Amino acid sequence: MKVRLRLFAHLAEYLPPDADGDGVTLELPEDARVSDVLARLRIPERVPFLSVVNGHEVEDPHPLHDGDELTIFPPLSGGRAR
Repeated sequence: MKVRLRLFAHLAEYLPPDADGDGVTLELPEDARVSDVLARLRIPERVPFLSVVNGHEVEDPHPLHDGDELTIFPPLSGGRAR
């Protein structure tokens, strides 16, 4: 199956060399999960991240399906105190 992956901020350093901008299309086994993508890209377990599949935040183990878009980015913080 094919899944579109997008990595943002410092996580982009884990994209493979054939990435197109901030993303890449990956060929994965039919039973792949978010954790399989992280392992394939060698993203260390200690790196905090949020994962979103097709616009919805998910937690692992979350199954992936053909045509999904998986977006991974660091936790958001900041803003202005009131």
